[in-house]
Amino acid sequence: MSFGEVSAIIGRAVEARIFPAATLEIGRADGPLWVGAWGTLTYDAGAAPTSLDTVFDLASLTKVVATTTLTMHHLDDGHLALTDRIGEHLALWRGDDRSGVTIADLLAHTGGLAAHQPLFRDRVGRTEFEPRICRLPLEYRPRTKSVYSDLGFILLGFLLEDLGKEGLDAQFERVAEACGLAGLRYVPTPAPGSIAPAGDNRWRGRRLVGEVHDDNGWALGGVAGHTGLFGTAAAVGRFARLVLNGLAGAPTLARPDTVRHFVRRVGVPGSSRALGWDTMLPTSSCGRRLSSSAIGHTGFTGTSLWIDPARDLYIVFLTNRVHPAVLEAEAIQAVRRALHDAVVDVADRAVTD
Repeated sequence: MSFGEVSAIIGRAVEARIFPAATLEIGRADGPLWVGAWGTLTYDAGAAPTSLDTVFDLASLTKVVATTTLTMHHLDDGHLALTDRIGEHLALWRGDDRSGVTIADLLAHTGGLAAHQPLFRDRVGRTEFEPRICRLPLEYRPRTKSVYSDLGFILLGFLLEDLGKEGLDAQFERVAEACGLAGLRYVPTPAPGSIAPAGDNRWRGRRLVGEVHDDNGWALGGVAGHTGLFGTAAAVGRFARLVLNGLAGAPTLARPDTVRHFVRRVGVPGSSRALGWDTMLPTSSCGRRLSSSAIGHTGFTGTSLWIDPARDLYIVFLTNRVHPAVLEAEAIQAVRRALHDAVVDVADRAVTD
């Protein structure tokens, strides 16, 4: 298979300064098909070239790779049920308007919470974040619609910490070791030239290298349910293969029935959300060619993962589009759409040839 047009799309985006660095892995359940690296880690003169070993801030890919995976583990171990009400686990979650919100609602972004609050400006750590989030007015009646919410996943992370009796980083490290996911971790140790910088942060007064870009995540010590993971395209690709094999019936990340349940769309009006995952819509930033069974997620720093079980195909695309500063999202979204459509064109031609 020739992915020349895919490479050209990314090359043009680097030239247009949509992002300085990018890596890509395309694969199937049995392994990678094609990999590549483009650009340099920054726009600075003499910047190190991007390599297949470059580590990126995965941003909200954390929601599916770490938090959703840990939720599946606790479900399979009998520590929780998706129908558990949040107040059963977090005592500060109180009020008639929110008493019925469940773990499934947080996973599907249907719990009524706002998308975001800049809590980092005057709060640090769980002891200050949790009371504030639990007392925020809900923005809509739960399960009437879906609003993508970092706040919901922050709460879910707190809940998982309590169930596991240790931090998310320690819990995920054990899962990663058991599943062969070395290369995915919270709070990495930066080595010179190994991590793609994630912008110059005015609030913190420094360039972020190996330090989570999300300010709420930073105020939580770099370990949170909504963000914090770092990794290479190859490491995310290994995760994608575990998902594909799990959907095919292999006991990988969790029981096969659990994995299949989590990727089903929840059925809330107007929502494309499954449990943790997003699903394919013609308006998605993954283009128009993936099958209706495709699942995926994106990250604010310029990362994305899409998995198409019907085609036995996954696409990991990592960039640091937030360096040196955040640009309009439409530029990276246009690249993603063109890239995913081009990959599917090649994959489909290979099947028919």
